[in-house]
Amino acid sequence: LPPGMESLPEAVLIRILASLPAVDLVLVCRLVCCRWKELVDGAALWILKCQQEGLTRAESDADNWQNFYFLSKKRKNLLKNPCGEEDLEHWGEIENGGDGWKIEELPGDFGKEFPSEEVHKYFVTSYEWCRKAQVIDLRAEGYWEELMDTTQPKIMVRDWYAGRRDAGCLYELCVKLLSENEDVLAEYKSETITIPQENDASWTEISHTFSNYGPGVRFVSFEHGGQDTLFWKGWYGVRVTNSSVTVEP
Repeated sequence: LPPGMESLPEAVLIRILASLPAVDLVLVCRLVCCRWKELVDGAALWILKCQQEGLTRAESDADNWQNFYFLSKKRKNLLKNPCGEEDLEHWGEIENGGDGWKIEELPGDFGKEFPSEEVHKYFVTSYEWCRKAQVIDLRAEGYWEELMDTTQPKIMVRDWYAGRRDAGCLYELCVKLLSENEDVLAEYKSETITIPQENDASWTEISHTFSNYGPGVRFVSFEHGGQDTLFWKGWYGVRVTNSSVTVEP
């Protein structure tokens, strides 16, 4: 230890430690001595770091502030290319029924603008069933095994779908939490949603939250798709965009 550090009051030492990057605290500082390990493993240091960076939570949830800090910092959409900006890049297991998937600019023919100005494109389905999927590797995204098994943070899934005013269509969403061997540990499957012809083309959000799903979750499989109900050649089926999977503190 640097001279004099061991005699510092705890509150001062916590303030000094709180100025360091979180990863260094966990990987380096807690190995320095027993006292530092206690501070890094305790709540006070992480409460301070959360306050400094504007991360807030209800006191009643305060079981593990260190996990809360890391989860809050990492909160991001784990799905890649959710709005079609990179064509069909990152989407696998693609089923291209009819004329297959197509990417179009909002609002599209007989369509409506999206509620968020940040979304510019959408994927659209054809006259036979079109599906696409993405599998998220939670470890590769930084959610380590102990965190998933012990804390079991909430996994939030969202998707947006719309029809076009002149055509009816179908939509489905299926999300699975998978183990190391890709066994299904939890699953959410929407009903087959029917949008009638002469609809108002408005965008609808569908969401599901996984919680208390048990230990062993290592992957999230997200799959969605649809088709039109008129069997018109071209792209008159359901439109999807702004899909997301987030791990919540």
